[in-house]
Amino acid sequence: MRRYFYLAAALAHLVVALAGAFLWSGFFWAFAIVTPLTLVGIRDATQRRRAVLRNFPVIGHFRYLFEAIRPEMYQYFIESETDGAPINREFRSVIYQRAKGELDTLPFGTQRDVYAEGYEWVNHSLTARPPLAEPPRVLIGKDTCEKPYAASLLNVSAMSYGALSKNAILALSKGAAQGGFAHNTGEGGISPYHLAGGADLIWQIGTGYFGCRDENGNFDEDRFRANATLDQVKMIEVKLSQGAKPGHGGILPAAKVTPEIAAIRHVPMGHDVLSPPAHRAFDDPGGLLRFVRRLRELSGGKPVGFKLCIGEPSEFLSICKAMVETRLHPDFITVDGGEGGTGAAPLEFSNSIGTPLSEALVFVHNALVGFDLRDKVKVIAGGKIITGFHMASRMALGADLCYSARAMMIAIGCIQARRCNSNHCPVGVATQDPGLAGGLDPEDKAARVARYHHDTVHSLLEIAGAAGHGDPAGLTPDLFHRRIGPSEVKCFDEIHEFIEPGALLYDPVPERFERAWYRASAERFR
Repeated sequence: MRRYFYLAAALAHLVVALAGAFLWSGFFWAFAIVTPLTLVGIRDATQRRRAVLRNFPVIGHFRYLFEAIRPEMYQYFIESETDGAPINREFRSVIYQRAKGELDTLPFGTQRDVYAEGYEWVNHSLTARPPLAEPPRVLIGKDTCEKPYAASLLNVSAMSYGALSKNAILALSKGAAQGGFAHNTGEGGISPYHLAGGADLIWQIGTGYFGCRDENGNFDEDRFRANATLDQVKMIEVKLSQGAKPGHGGILPAAKVTPEIAAIRHVPMGHDVLSPPAHRAFDDPGGLLRFVRRLRELSGGKPVGFKLCIGEPSEFLSICKAMVETRLHPDFITVDGGEGGTGAAPLEFSNSIGTPLSEALVFVHNALVGFDLRDKVKVIAGGKIITGFHMASRMALGADLCYSARAMMIAIGCIQARRCNSNHCPVGVATQDPGLAGGLDPEDKAARVARYHHDTVHSLLEIAGAAGHGDPAGLTPDLFHRRIGPSEVKCFDEIHEFIEPGALLYDPVPERFERAWYRASAERFR
């Protein structure tokens, strides 16, 4: 592999330099320069903490040099800590700090403009409470499942083996097992590395039915049952769409399809793996709910839900109407915001399709409340969730628990090189290149995932305590504020209209739902 080539070259260089120094005095200066660099290269190639240095000995230090001087350079010449996309430097820093167990407090006050439009905050209480000693868990499938699952408030979002390397998957799974939270497999199926890590798994079933498909790409009940009944699989999530590319289907470039991945997914080698944009196992709201019920039966009574990015509102209301008519419902719904990330997507889909998470969450929460379904269905929020405040604000808008993907990637060493779709990720996270993937040490990175999760959930508990609540479930939208203009501030419940229980069961319905409600039908999506 690449690093072994560098290591052999460095040793050979050192031998030549040593011989030259003894045979010809002019080699002394060459020896004086080459020897330290060679020793640094040997150390870099054999250490396990930094994948950049392990994959790129010596020259990888330039990345950390630029990182060290960047704050001063950017402060005066380029950008601030709060600039940078898709994850700004401030958020990347707090992820790294928490993952490494380093100091994560902020000196000298906020760098945010608190009078700028869009600034958000939560009101604290004079009767603040200390954070709970143990984070609460959310019981999913209590009334419908033989095997309900008590989920953590924060879990690893869907990222497939194929999009990520085997070492990255292993690190995430081991970290989730250490921290006691769940790891969503992504639509690429259950790999040996998901299982080897020991985490509780949420098995995602996408439109390609990877891991449970027949030779023609159709859903296969027997293959599904074989995986769904594994002890590590705790829940099943049917993926209808995702925030980064809703209505498009998954993309795994041919360069990242190894024989092992092809076998796991039951797909041929040498071609891009493209998931269809829609499911074949059902084509209407009732069919979706019957499919969910069938998966629950085949899994032995485990919670089953579905994931979607909100698009046409009437389609989700159609599902809700079908829930009322059939008396069937999922155990959970994952709401993926349009700001969600992915390894590969067309620019137009990432930039311009899909409802952002805040608006989508409020809509889904309102729809479930309006049809008197909210107490039956748990809601999971996903889409650029990084800090405890992100979790708190999403829970105030209707989420019961949260997913995070890119923050978990950063915790295991992602440097936001944005080469996920090229198979050339320099730190071995989003690549199938064995030389690059081998630079990521799963044991070291697993501990980082667990620490990041622990500290971020703890920060959520501290926020809830500061607001006067012991349990984060007590956070309400009236506690959160957003600056609308230089001198105008609104609570979340003023920005987002929240409706009364049962308000969508009878005509007339609230005005803002009227158009979508009349278009919605339990017999069809549109």
